[in-house]
This record gives sequence, structure tokens and C-alpha cells, in this order.
Amino acid sequence: MPIVVLLEFPGVSEAQYRQACADIAGHPEGLHRRADWPVRGLLSHTAAPTEQGWLVVDVWASQEAFEEFAELLAPILRKDGFPPAVARSYRTFNLVMS
Repeated sequence: MPIVVLLEFPGVSEAQYRQACADIAGHPEGLHRRADWPVRGLLSHTAAPTEQGWLVVDVWASQEAFEEFAELLAPILRKDGFPPAVARSYRTFNLVMS
């Protein structure tokens, strides 16, 4: 079952977000295409600056797919100076994709 994952990163800048995306993708262009993601299961990714830092909203095919990605993500975020984040996940009720 798909899940929605919310990640809030207080104090994180756009430069830090861009660097993390480049590190995750393994190339400087970052994560702009589904093929750039190192694991399967991502259905959508949205990121936006907030007054407090940075917000990421992902939809993953399953909790397991997100957990696989989170294992890869955690050390990259630490390296790039992100504060610890708590991921909140919710089972989807309705998912519309174009």
C-alpha cells in the first residue's frame, strides 16, 4: 500500500538540499528524474523551502521501499549537515497521478 512521507528539516538551506540530492543521485544534477533515484518504489517527490527550513513530501509504493531508501539517506544527510529529522508516514487514502 502506498504511503505519504513528510520530512521537515529546520534550518536547512536550498544549497544543502541540492547537495544532498546530488549525493543521493551520484551526480551533480541531482534527483530530477525517476531514474536518478537509487532505489525503486518512489511514486512522487516534492520539496519546498519553508519559513523554518526545508520540507519534503514523498509518496512511496510501500513502507518497505521508503525504509530501504532511508537507510541510504541517513548517512548522506548527516554528511551534508542536516539536523536529525523525524519522518512521519501515513497510509494513502487517495492517490491521483497524471
